[in-house]
Amino acid sequence: MKSFFLTRRFFLLLAALILGLVVAFFLPGWLAPVQLALGLLLVLLALDVLLLYAPAKGGAGHLFGRRVLGDKLANGSDNDISLYLENHYRFPVSTETIDEIPHQFQRRDVLFRAAIRPGETQVIRYQLRPVKRGEYEFGALNVYVASPLGLVRRRFQFDEKRVVPVYPSFLQMRQYELLAISNRLTEVGVKRIRRVGHSMEFEQIRPYVPGDDPRSINWKATARRTTTGHTADSLVVNHFQDERAQQVYCLIDKGRVMRMPFEGLSLLDYAINATLVVSNIAILKHDKAGLITFSHQPGAVLPADRRGGHMRKLLEVLYRQRTKYLETDYERLYISVRNNVRQRSLLILFTNFETLSGMQRQLPYLRRLAKDHLLLVVFFENTELREFLDAPAATPQDVYNQTIADKFAQEKRQIVRELNRYGIHALLTAPQNLTVNTINKYLEFKARGLI
Repeated sequence: MKSFFLTRRFFLLLAALILGLVVAFFLPGWLAPVQLALGLLLVLLALDVLLLYAPAKGGAGHLFGRRVLGDKLANGSDNDISLYLENHYRFPVSTETIDEIPHQFQRRDVLFRAAIRPGETQVIRYQLRPVKRGEYEFGALNVYVASPLGLVRRRFQFDEKRVVPVYPSFLQMRQYELLAISNRLTEVGVKRIRRVGHSMEFEQIRPYVPGDDPRSINWKATARRTTTGHTADSLVVNHFQDERAQQVYCLIDKGRVMRMPFEGLSLLDYAINATLVVSNIAILKHDKAGLITFSHQPGAVLPADRRGGHMRKLLEVLYRQRTKYLETDYERLYISVRNNVRQRSLLILFTNFETLSGMQRQLPYLRRLAKDHLLLVVFFENTELREFLDAPAATPQDVYNQTIADKFAQEKRQIVRELNRYGIHALLTAPQNLTVNTINKYLEFKARGLI
């Protein structure tokens, strides 16, 4: 009986018959037709129950359903979920499907209606966007089936209780990887950066093809080819490749300043997703990627590498990172970098400075890091302040509030200037543009030969 439900259609018809009985109390002539209609309703109800609950031939189920999703979800990305429903009844059915999604999503709209013909398979697709890493538990897939009579619904349950972990956004990483392989990174905002000089390693001499840079023609080798019997137009060019095996370390601040949310995702998770993408791009560019996390105490350290399986290790380490509630200790960061990073490397520091004085307290340690390495400090714009500044000021109070907001925005820009004054590269970015802007900076450093 747990699978048996009466529909709204049945209760509406029953209410109409009850109203007819009330009318028949005053008009006795109505009693017989109402009684006949009531008997007919009961007969149809019994027939509907028989249609839905009669044993299926061959022992097969009347309806088959399953939920299809990956073995893990990507944090901050839209993850595709597919529901497959197969109708094994001999008549068309109408269905209402309720998927018991994890409570972390706080959604009450995961209900789908569909009409399925006999022997047909219906596919229902929707998306879920988690904003926090960890384990998410899916409940049952509930499918309520009604026959063409529509008086009774039978509930079928599938895929009960499945736990799925939410990892840093590997979907975003794959998207950028495919674009990088096909040289289409400009489609997501990555700039084409003109290389300054030849900050590359010589690889080989090859024949000239239309489109090659004429400045790379090797005239001496071309002359030798001409004297050995080749035609005069057999030009050859020097072929260069990017300098390889440079170390790129992402340093992630896990202190309380990284707990600030933006569109549901914390700044720490934005930094983690960006680290995953930038590290993968660095490996595609034949560099080595490493990771150091820190807060009031030392965190995880993953030495820079580019061998197979390294990105899987990085993904697992990033999955386990959690924000701390205390003030970050930059002295411990400096000690950790000094002990673990032996050669000059690119250090991409993800943190958040809200005030100039807060940055100046950490400036001595940042200067020490910049002395031995190429340091890029990445911190975040307050996008709510930007929206507030762009809104029209209608009252004196609005003017006062915008003046205060502009002071904070100016202070962020002053932090950038102060870091640049000491030879420290700085990137002030909105959270949603973090990945693209960081990739642009990395490629700029590569092009300028700074790493």
